[in-house]
Amino acid sequence: MKHKAILELYSTVKVIREDDDGNLTFFDGDDNPVSVTTDETAINNKATELQNADNLKRLRMERNKMLIDTDYWDASDTPTMSQGQIDYRQALRDITNTYTSLDDVTWPTKPE
Repeated sequence: MKHKAILELYSTVKVIREDDDGNLTFFDGDDNPVSVTTDETAINNKATELQNADNLKRLRMERNKMLIDTDYWDASDTPTMSQGQIDYRQALRDITNTYTSLDDVTWPTKPE
């Protein structure tokens, strides 16, 4: 995420190369070296922001799969959903109000 953060923070940087010692060299879109004075705090904050956004995106993707797997419950040619099914689907929709990552989520129990 650090490289992605640098690319977002410093618009002149298009390519980052890292040597075996972990030293970074920056280049523009034409592969010309670019001199950038980096702010480690800003880079770390941006990397954290990007990681949090990615975690939430992955959580939503998993949640959406679970909703799709139960869409048939609400099809027009099936009986009315049970209260348990309604509550389960609502809990899935609300999951991002409480959790921000697949690492900490507690999924609701799918009803029979």
